[in-house]
Amino acid sequence: MARIEARVRDLASEPEMRDAIETVLERAEDGEVKWTDVREDVSSGAWGRLIERGILEDGEAGFRLADRDAIESGLESPDDDLGGSNVEIPDKEGASWSIYDKAAAAVTVLFFIGYTVSEVRNVIGSAMDVVLGPLQEALPFYAVIMVIATITGLYSTLLRGNLMDMERMGAYQERMQDIQERRKAAKERGDDDALDRIQEEQMEAMGDQLGMFKEQFRPMVWIMVITIPAFLWMYWKIGLRGGEAHGEFSQVVLPLAGTVSWTDGVFIMPAWIIWYFLCSMAFNQIIQKALDIQMSPSTS
Repeated sequence: MARIEARVRDLASEPEMRDAIETVLERAEDGEVKWTDVREDVSSGAWGRLIERGILEDGEAGFRLADRDAIESGLESPDDDLGGSNVEIPDKEGASWSIYDKAAAAVTVLFFIGYTVSEVRNVIGSAMDVVLGPLQEALPFYAVIMVIATITGLYSTLLRGNLMDMERMGAYQERMQDIQERRKAAKERGDDDALDRIQEEQMEAMGDQLGMFKEQFRPMVWIMVITIPAFLWMYWKIGLRGGEAHGEFSQVVLPLAGTVSWTDGVFIMPAWIIWYFLCSMAFNQIIQKALDIQMSPSTS
């Protein structure tokens, strides 16, 4: 656990806390230690800080060491890395955008034009109507939106699960957390030199934020390539922005809003968008749990 090692390094810079950590390591049996085992050599304040910083965790009979190897490693050289995080960012080729990703981004921008240019909207809407038109004739419009929300939720989940490198994103987050924890510890002990070094490292690590953004936005580009045409079809079908409606649509009952027309404004947005988002959020949760796909990075 890189974070445990970093926390131990920070605490071990204080003689009292270093002695407390060494005592806890020495007295721990099978990875667990009780307050009664160390209270003669470790102050209650130091014991509380070990628990607060996650060095000690709840165990079966007392408290257990979070990670003995990481704690011992942090004790070996407590001052070496005060200005540098030991969290490594995996270097993978998939982290960079391919020419296909960039082409998808360009297509997405062109699709966005359809929201304001009626000619583009009519072309895309007519093309999508070849596929979605028969569905709209067979089902009520609210059911058509439910089907679209289910389909978009399925491929969105699959794309995010396959294109987002959760290990890499987790490393980005862990590195930033490591820097913040070391900064807090240095501030608590009044170490201005360490604060200056950590500040410089934090500025250099701003590139990590760009890396995280690129990782998150890459699948979004592919998702929008498929989702925007479906949205433009609904936009075109209902006849928004003065366009002609392509069909007859009954009203719908929405939570808190009651019976409304599809083009009515509900909470600032049109009713059809509200209904789509409600269906999308519900089906996304079901799909993610059914496929057991993790949508957020984890740190350890």
